[in-house]
Amino acid sequence: MQVAASVKAHSKGPVSALASAWRRRDLLVKLTRREILSRYRGSWLGSLWTLLTPLLLLGIYTFIFGVVFRVRWSADQAVDAQFAAILFAGIIVHGVLGEVFGKSPSAIVSNVNFVKKVVFPLELLPWVTVLAATFHFLLAFVVLLGFMLFSGHGFSLTAVALPLIVLPFLLLSMGIAWFVSSFGVYVRDTGHVTGFLSTALLFLSPIFYPLSAVPEAYRHLFYLNPLTYVITEFRHVLLMDQWPAWTSLGAYWVVALVVFALGYAWFQKTRDGFSDVL
Repeated sequence: MQVAASVKAHSKGPVSALASAWRRRDLLVKLTRREILSRYRGSWLGSLWTLLTPLLLLGIYTFIFGVVFRVRWSADQAVDAQFAAILFAGIIVHGVLGEVFGKSPSAIVSNVNFVKKVVFPLELLPWVTVLAATFHFLLAFVVLLGFMLFSGHGFSLTAVALPLIVLPFLLLSMGIAWFVSSFGVYVRDTGHVTGFLSTALLFLSPIFYPLSAVPEAYRHLFYLNPLTYVITEFRHVLLMDQWPAWTSLGAYWVVALVVFALGYAWFQKTRDGFSDVL
């Protein structure tokens, strides 16, 4: 019956997106594991690069922005462990979206053998990209926690709000992954565009400077950046003992769910043409 009418014309609702991933969670875990291991196959240090890379970048950025450019989050702040942790928190959050932008354009194109299989759930391939990025984020987050403990920075009760900030960010990243992976099939310039966007967001997000350093006339533009709210609140609840702004958090959840739903709907709408293009 045309494979159940092409799996009910490819269900486009966000609930079906989550249900599909949960139903095939074993396959999803295997694909994600394969993706993570393939990146380090043949290298001497293997997955240790996941920890070394952000730490090396942390050292470089701390020196450049803390010592050379003398960036400070407050007038009396020194280039110390607190300053390094603030930078590192921004770097690892950006790393998630940076990896999504970097890997999503080829998520479908590099798996042509799956596209040719009528019954293969192609919507899982962008999931693999986001889950691999989440894995690297969690490893870097453990390094951040260890660094905070080693430097004598305690944890406050506000840290329990972290999942409420990170989860919508991952949902938003998932929506973006579906959009980008679909565009990557039809428009081969997508990878170049997303590569530029990833670099641009690195410097147009409050990673190396506080949002208060941005001239007020341009500050509202920074709030259009999907990283701005997450980085700011991530630091507030983990490093500055502040609860998130609940109204803004609710708005961010709404935006994330909308992007998640639209990204999945777009992917399902365009997937029938993948095999023709590839």
